[in-house]
Amino acid sequence: MIKAMSERRFAGLRAIGQFLLAGILMSATLPAVAEGTAIQLELDGPLGVATAEYIIGGIETAAERNANIIIIRMDTPGGLVEPTRDIIQAILASDVPVVTYVSPGGARAASAGTYIVLASHIAAMAPTTHLGAATPVSLTGDDTPKPPLPLDRRTPDIAEDGDSDETAAEDSAEEARPAGSTPMERKVMNDAIAYIRSLAETHGRNADWAEEAVRDAATLTAAEALEQNVIDIVAASRAELLAEIDGREVQANNRTVTLDTASLVIETLEPSLRIKILSMIANPQVALLLMLVGVYGLVFEGWNPGAIVPGVVGIVCLLLAAYALQVLPVNYAGLALIIVGVILIIAEAFVPSFGALGLGGIVAFIFGSIMMFDSGIPGFGISMTFVVTFSTIMGLAMLWLFSFVIKLQRRGPVSGKGSIIGGTAVAMESFTGSGMVWLEGESWQAESHAPIEKDQEILVTALDGLVLHVEPIAVPGTRKS
Repeated sequence: MIKAMSERRFAGLRAIGQFLLAGILMSATLPAVAEGTAIQLELDGPLGVATAEYIIGGIETAAERNANIIIIRMDTPGGLVEPTRDIIQAILASDVPVVTYVSPGGARAASAGTYIVLASHIAAMAPTTHLGAATPVSLTGDDTPKPPLPLDRRTPDIAEDGDSDETAAEDSAEEARPAGSTPMERKVMNDAIAYIRSLAETHGRNADWAEEAVRDAATLTAAEALEQNVIDIVAASRAELLAEIDGREVQANNRTVTLDTASLVIETLEPSLRIKILSMIANPQVALLLMLVGVYGLVFEGWNPGAIVPGVVGIVCLLLAAYALQVLPVNYAGLALIIVGVILIIAEAFVPSFGALGLGGIVAFIFGSIMMFDSGIPGFGISMTFVVTFSTIMGLAMLWLFSFVIKLQRRGPVSGKGSIIGGTAVAMESFTGSGMVWLEGESWQAESHAPIEKDQEILVTALDGLVLHVEPIAVPGTRKS
């Protein structure tokens, strides 16, 4: 009996072992489970301080989560220099390979976007997209003149009268220098050329075309960029992009990384609420609104001390506008015109100029708004329709409001002692010496040296405690209630 039980026990253990072995063999034939993550960041619109903070934060998050790659989906007209450099530094220092993908169709990587594309470990574009036009623009809105061409790209004039080749080359360089080009402008241009060439050379891309994008604002379509070795891939979709780059080797922060993108989980990082708010504040239209609300809030607080709300709102709006003006390219001549315009509109309420000051203020405000944000930097301009419409409405509204406030101030007291003396009362009875009168809906004790008839209008000349001193000013009339 014991022998039979042992055999049954061993048979059961053998069955369990066979089942486990079968499971192991089956699992070996199953497809591998998707492993790895791709962090996608969205770079849409002009590139400013808030955008740079979002992109850099996304790169840091990808490193913390040990992501396989970072995909920056780009559609930008360009942006500011310093935020662009910050993003590029974060890309070059990233241990996680960065893939910049210009998409969807019709998107662009212009100006600052071109620098980021060239700095990325993988540069990709969708069909019908383009990049280029990376010439730096000054903050005053004037295009930076071109510097002279390098000597090896110029044909110097033949030396005459025994001049050396070196002298001829120097003369040629001086002639090639454009009129109005200052040393600072040439410095900015040459710095941008050196910077973009170094980015292109880092990843073995066409540095000569990169220089043309800065020097001559050259542009390329996706197909042309691929043909000229400016980008690595043209992909119609993200799935096609991941399939194309699978197995490629890239240099990320001085180490070789083999990309494994066959089965990645794509996680899109959205900008935080803070980034969204900062992006909204750094909009030229919003900055202009905040500045005006702040100025008028303080003006109203000055006219009505203790109102508190206009002052608090004004200070908060001015601080937010100060942040926006700090991160936006601002022409200070335009800012000065806006301030002059506001002063003229306020002065119209005090000085009877028949609208001349108010009209001048509105005109100054319009031109100031146009000049202040007309930097030439893509994405940081201001709509002419917005400026004219907003300026006209705000100017007329403020002009009416200030005029109304001044009229109220000139009206004089409407309550208290100041409103009683000089007021008109009506006698409630006939009296000489002392009697009752009706004033401002109340009955008052009054004294008069002249005879007063009932219902006669009388003038209040003084107030002694609660006793009015009056004198007749008209024939008896109808009593007022």
